[in-house]
Amino acid sequence: MKNQFRDLQLQQMDELLTSWRAARLSARPKSGWVRAIRESLGMSAAAFARRLGMSHAGVSRLENSEASDAITLASLRKLAEALDCELQYALVPRTSLAQHVTERAKTVARERLRPIAHSMALEDQAVQEPSSRLQQELTIKELLEGSRRELW
Repeated sequence: MKNQFRDLQLQQMDELLTSWRAARLSARPKSGWVRAIRESLGMSAAAFARRLGMSHAGVSRLENSEASDAITLASLRKLAEALDCELQYALVPRTSLAQHVTERAKTVARERLRPIAHSMALEDQAVQEPSSRLQQELTIKELLEGSRRELW
């Protein structure tokens, strides 16, 4: 039951992230989204500062911190609200989570089996390729069915 819940959770998260991955979002403008949107609206930094109840220098500092990846999410959310924008935040894996877990299991299996194969080869007892492949597949299956903590 525990593994079924874990697998369902993985599947649901993958489905949720599929639309983010498919979105192919544009890269952030060099000046940052806040300044780019503000300028596109024709809003001066002074008018933006008044909306936020802060100084022009404070707005400039925040816009620069966004452009340099140093802004906090709380600050970015506040700036987005002042521009009547919605802040959307996500970590988007490059591949599906299920694929990531499977690839990690393959890597761990190879790491676990490599010293054994090496020792056996030194003792002139090397395992033939079909048996070696089967052993690797069984180890991968065992890793995928076991605790995912063992993968990391």
